[in-house]
Amino acid sequence: MMLKRISLLNCLQLKSFSRLISFKALNYEIRYDDPNVQKAEKNSKLIEKVLKDLSRFIKAGGGPKGIHRHVVKNKKLLVRDRLKLLFDSHSPFLEIGLFAGLFMDYGNIPAASTVIGIGKIHGQFCIVGANDATVKGGTFFPVTVTKQIRMQQLAYLNKLPCIYLVDSGGAFLPLQADIFPDRDHGGRTFYNEAVMSSIGIPQIAVVCGSSTAGGAYCPTMAEEAVIVKQSGVIFLGGPPLVKAATGETVSEQDLGGAMMHCSISGCTDYYAESEEEAFEMCRESVLTLNSPVYSKPNSYEEPLYSQKDLLLISGKDKLYKEDMYIILSRILDGSMFKEFKAKFGTNLITGFGYIHGMLVGMLANCNALTFQDAQKGAHFIQICDKRNIPLCFLQNSGEFEDAINDSTNDTLNCRAKMVTAHSCSKIPKITLCINGCYEDDNFTMCGWPFQPNFFLSWPLTNISSKKAESKMKSISKLSKLMDAKDIDDYDLLFESNTSAFSRASCMLCDGIISPENTRQVIALCLEIALSRNRP
Repeated sequence: MMLKRISLLNCLQLKSFSRLISFKALNYEIRYDDPNVQKAEKNSKLIEKVLKDLSRFIKAGGGPKGIHRHVVKNKKLLVRDRLKLLFDSHSPFLEIGLFAGLFMDYGNIPAASTVIGIGKIHGQFCIVGANDATVKGGTFFPVTVTKQIRMQQLAYLNKLPCIYLVDSGGAFLPLQADIFPDRDHGGRTFYNEAVMSSIGIPQIAVVCGSSTAGGAYCPTMAEEAVIVKQSGVIFLGGPPLVKAATGETVSEQDLGGAMMHCSISGCTDYYAESEEEAFEMCRESVLTLNSPVYSKPNSYEEPLYSQKDLLLISGKDKLYKEDMYIILSRILDGSMFKEFKAKFGTNLITGFGYIHGMLVGMLANCNALTFQDAQKGAHFIQICDKRNIPLCFLQNSGEFEDAINDSTNDTLNCRAKMVTAHSCSKIPKITLCINGCYEDDNFTMCGWPFQPNFFLSWPLTNISSKKAESKMKSISKLSKLMDAKDIDDYDLLFESNTSAFSRASCMLCDGIISPENTRQVIALCLEIALSRNRP
């Protein structure tokens, strides 16, 4: 009887697998000897160099002086070392807003003085915001506030527990007019913290250093708070302010140290002898969340083609419909794709595929959407919403030329239906801008204003209300950086406020990714979004 059961189970698995591979494989080779392809390859190497150079500068934080003060004088761990201790040893890590804060009007603020990322703690995805005290003492700039609010939006959209590693001197006071007063300024983070806790999204804080002024509300509003002996302090005003206001001399520890808050005020719940112990306590708190852990499928097929081809494709000036199929064939499991309405609305490709074994609905445009394209897009989104299939939008406006004899009223009406369809859908949505995205394509293709679960970008993209500068102009700027010796030389990439680098600097996207990592990043985004958004 047992043998029959095993045989039946195997048959079911084989049947399921045969269904998986029943999608047709896309057959799109690249001619590497084509002169245009060789030119694109040269451009792609420039892209790769720029991403590596900028990433290296950002991850150095406040530089040698800031690191020496933080580690040697203050005896504290660097922010990225803290994250390594907090997350599982083999956890994936999706960093949010790596390029935020570069070439702002008020200077370079690497990673906006806060490292934000998503990883696993005891197998459960959590989002962590960690102040980098090597950068201006971890103080909050306007872009820092924007980045932290985006962190909380991601926590809300993906139902992720929030963990705050606090080590900040509070707001950068010369810019306080741009940090405090408005609805989406600093105070909003505390509102979000309270509301998310009330709807079951856990809030945990670890005070590794200073938590001063308005920032003192973060750990005190958390559900659980850990504080580190000696280095962790919480107060609205420090000893100098107390001295000036009352004439009383008081030490930091007596005013707001770990022992005081754990034994007298009750603002913190756990007293840690060291940072290492504090992160272990935080990990233990995650264990008590009593949340189900989602596991993605264990087996899947790799694409038939090399993912390095995506870096090459990103170096092309224009992307046509064939290029979109090439991209799909490098992203999807086994390069297999079930296309929906292939002969209707030919400027929009829609269909089903698997990424790391997870079923996803793909939408990729290659020109301005006609009324047929938008009608098809709305139809496809509604199907995916009913079947609980997450969506992935690949933005590429192409030449952005409207079809001849296209009816403007019909087009506008159908585009509005497509916008409504994805705005009202309950399924996870991931958007990747891979080339130019112009005019209302940013609406129909689930742009930043429509709060996709994740919004990412390839390096040389433009998002604009009108057709922006060609990619070749951006590439020509890159060629000037081959021998760049100083970070200031890279300001060329941030001059246009429609460019991917400028938007990433202002936290108008979640990050710029290397094209060859597209499949892995989308797969990780899907796994995160599905981990707490299962039916």
